[in-house]
Amino acid sequence: MNFDKEIDTSGLNCPLPILKAKKALAELHSGQTLKVVATDPGSLRDFQAFTKQTGHELLDQQTVGTMFIHVLRRR
Repeated sequence: MNFDKEIDTSGLNCPLPILKAKKALAELHSGQTLKVVATDPGSLRDFQAFTKQTGHELLDQQTVGTMFIHVLRRR
């Protein structure tokens, strides 16, 4: 899968992964995708809540070892 932008928030805890994703999404155009790599287990529910509140689309969430990968589409 191709992404328009990718950010690595490894080592950061809530709310920093969400804040960095919010900033990155603001730099994208509607319909573009953002991949966020995080190590905070709470990011799974945080990104679910974030997308519901903001109207962005959560395309995918994966856990790979200790990494949590979130793919969002800008509204």
